[in-house]
Amino acid sequence: MTTTLTQKEAAPQAGVVTGARTAVEPSAAPVPATERPTPAAGRVRRVTAALGSGLWKSAAILAFLALWELGPTYLASPSTRVFLPPLHEVLLAWGKLFESGTIQGHIAASLTRSVAGFGAALVAGVSLGLLIAWYGRLNSVLNPLLELFRNTAALALLPVFTLLLGIGEESKISIVAYAAFFPVLLNTIAGVKTVDPLLIRAARSLGLNSFRLFQKVILPSAVPTIFTGIRMAGTASILVLIAAEMVGAKAGLGYLIVNAQSSFLIPDMYAGILTVSLLGLGVNFLLVGLERHFSRWRTAVGAAAS
Repeated sequence: MTTTLTQKEAAPQAGVVTGARTAVEPSAAPVPATERPTPAAGRVRRVTAALGSGLWKSAAILAFLALWELGPTYLASPSTRVFLPPLHEVLLAWGKLFESGTIQGHIAASLTRSVAGFGAALVAGVSLGLLIAWYGRLNSVLNPLLELFRNTAALALLPVFTLLLGIGEESKISIVAYAAFFPVLLNTIAGVKTVDPLLIRAARSLGLNSFRLFQKVILPSAVPTIFTGIRMAGTASILVLIAAEMVGAKAGLGYLIVNAQSSFLIPDMYAGILTVSLLGLGVNFLLVGLERHFSRWRTAVGAAAS
C-alpha cells in the first residue's frame, strides 16, 4: 500500500519535470508603451551628448576668450589695456571693418594669393613626390638638392623673391608655393615608401601591371600621409603669406595688421589677427573633410573587418 502511494506521488512529479524540460519558456512581459524609447527621445539624447562633447572640447578656447575679455579690464593696468583691448572692443572693430567692406577685400586678396601658391605647390609636390618615391635613382640624384632647399627658411628667401619678381603678386604667390611645396613633397615620398610590402606582393600575384598597381594599391595607401603634408602646407601657405604681405603689399590681411599697428588702430590690428586665426582654422577643417572623403575606403574596410 505504501509502495503504491509512493509511485502515484512520484508520477506527477516526473511529469512536471518532463514538462519543464520540454515546454518553451514564456516570453518576457511586454514593455508598456509609455516606457519604450521613442525616436524623438533618442535624437534628443544624441544631440545632448554631442553638445556636451562639443563644450568639453572647446573648454580651453572658451576659457581663453574669457581671459581675453576680463583680463585687460580687471587684471591689467590702464596703460596695458591700450595695447591689449578686451575682446568686445576687438569684435566691435571687426564689425565696423565688415560693415565698410574693408575686411572682405583683404580676405579676398589673401585667399587669392594663398590658393594660387598652394595649388601650384600641391600639383608640383604630389607629382614630383610620386616620381621620386617610385624611381629610386631619381631619389638618389635629387635628394641632396631637396634637403638643401628644405632646410632654407622660406622667409629668408623673401628678399630674393622680391628682388627677382618685384613687389607684385608674383613674388607673394611664389613664396607661398615655395613654403607649401616641401611639406607636400616629403609626405608624399614617405606615404609611398611606407606602403605595406605584403599589399604590393599580393597585387603583383593577382597580375596587376605597374600602372594598375600604382593606381589601386600605392596611391590609396599613401593618401593619409599625403594629406598630412597637405594640411601642413595649407597652414604654412597662410602664415608665410601674412609675413610677405607685411613687407610689401597694398591689400591683404598682413597689410591690414601692419597698417593698423602703424596707425595705432590697435583693435583693428587684433581684428586682423583674429581673422587670420579663423581663416587658418577654416582651411584646416576643409582639408580634414577632403581627407575623410578620399579615405572612405579605409573606414569601409575597417567596418567590414569588425
